[in-house]
Amino acid sequence: MAAKKPKHLDVIIAGFGGQGVLLIGNLLAYAGMNAGLNVTYIPVYGAEMRGGTANCTVILSSEDIGSPIVHRPQSAIIMNRPSLDKFQPRLLDKGVQIVNSSLIEPRLADTKRVKSVLVPCNGIADKLGNSRMANMVALGAFVAATQIVPLAAVIKSLENVISASYKDLIPKNAQALEAGAAAAQ
Repeated sequence: MAAKKPKHLDVIIAGFGGQGVLLIGNLLAYAGMNAGLNVTYIPVYGAEMRGGTANCTVILSSEDIGSPIVHRPQSAIIMNRPSLDKFQPRLLDKGVQIVNSSLIEPRLADTKRVKSVLVPCNGIADKLGNSRMANMVALGAFVAATQIVPLAAVIKSLENVISASYKDLIPKNAQALEAGAAAAQ
């Protein structure tokens, strides 16, 4: 019997402060833990949260993680143009990036060196009735594109990151995750 190939994926998630990039990074980390993977999650706080770019790094691995620092990520979720300009050049060749084509012109996405999955995250979220769920749409697309964790594990992990007073929002967030996954396929 062949040995099971180890899983390992790192991702930088970036956008404007207020787009929920730290929330989906935290959600992805919980999903990884709930799926039995080792995880690191590093959010970037500070002035970025007041309108500049905010970002976080998540590493998911079936093996030990040597360092939580990632200079050249395997993947990215890019929610706005400044984040594309900053992080797309750092992606490893043949990496995967989810690009929010509602806010980023598709022609700006590198489609030769990396796999770019263009998803109109804001547009899909608007159709679902809440533009603030664009982050969940992007994460759903990322999970579908990378298969690092099952989408069901992400949906189940919503209860870990959404506070008790907002538990009624879990079904809508699950719907946004599913819509993002469908858009990426």
